[in-house]
Amino acid sequence: MGFKCGIIGLPNVGKSTLFNALTDANIAAQNFPFCTIEPNTSLVPVPDTRLTALANIVQPQRICPTTVEIVDIAGLVKGAANGEGLGNQFLSHIRETDALLHVVRCFSDDNITHVHTRIDPVADVEIIHTELLLADLDTCQRAIATLTKKAKALDDAADTLALLSTVYRQLEHGQWVNQLALTPNQQALLAPYHLLTQKPLLYVANIDHLDTTYLQSLQDYAAQQGTTVLPICASIETELLALDQASQQAFLQDLGETEPALHRLIRAGYALLGLRTYFTAGIKEVRAWTIPEGALAPDAAGVIHSDFARGFIRAEVIAYQDFIQHQGRTGAKEAGKLRIEGKDYPVQDGDIMHFRFNVS
Repeated sequence: MGFKCGIIGLPNVGKSTLFNALTDANIAAQNFPFCTIEPNTSLVPVPDTRLTALANIVQPQRICPTTVEIVDIAGLVKGAANGEGLGNQFLSHIRETDALLHVVRCFSDDNITHVHTRIDPVADVEIIHTELLLADLDTCQRAIATLTKKAKALDDAADTLALLSTVYRQLEHGQWVNQLALTPNQQALLAPYHLLTQKPLLYVANIDHLDTTYLQSLQDYAAQQGTTVLPICASIETELLALDQASQQAFLQDLGETEPALHRLIRAGYALLGLRTYFTAGIKEVRAWTIPEGALAPDAAGVIHSDFARGFIRAEVIAYQDFIQHQGRTGAKEAGKLRIEGKDYPVQDGDIMHFRFNVS
């Protein structure tokens, strides 16, 4: 799997409409708060034209893209961290996601009620931010109280307690945990607490493609935070679903776009999380695998199966362009483009890999 992301935002900003457009799930999307009660989840294949190119050469029995899991939860409201609008329940649904997609209303429509009766993207964002901060403060406070009793007896408890105290001060000042320069070890210590503000965040501006009046204020706000804004018109993406592929391309060209929003969103998510893709290519299947940037060969092998990592011997590697240029493994090998790499090899995006391993 590529990654798991949670869609958050106020009610009636277009979260479920966007979810439908991205996943073709056809869930309820109506003009009243809390239309979505239980979280909606969908696995979406990651579009990658390289898979098709590889398959055209290898002619496998099947093609297996990697996937992204998207979770749509009900709209959060002011007071969600204290249980308003079933907020605690909804917040729990996104604690185990890898990243947050914050959908922000940047369009005006008299037929769609705004819960605060005015369109103000920055104010909307700050409401959600406050609720996530309050939820994390509560999590930290509870954890600190528990660990204080154990810290004298357990060294690792003392380390975690000190870190949580730092995190608590960060949250008290209205700053997200992901703005702290945490070491990998510190990130591991915090992992069991699933802090919401530790997650990477991407703003999805739900716009009117004819009127981007409200977009600039969100972009300015995001720039101050060092965060990305991805403008998407959810209503247009919904219209695209009703068209065949040829008509979709024509429609997109008329709009000055080259691809659906899903493709742009997934690429932005990969960039946000620092993810890369490598491939395995054989007669049975051509498959994409997702790894963190900088992953070494044994770690990449472990994505397939833990035995591959445990018994790793070497990796046979062909760069994507070399595989395409020389029409497959045999041609690339004859051209001297097949390399043997060891445990210290950092896997590159697009590598075609074959692992040798031995488990006694």
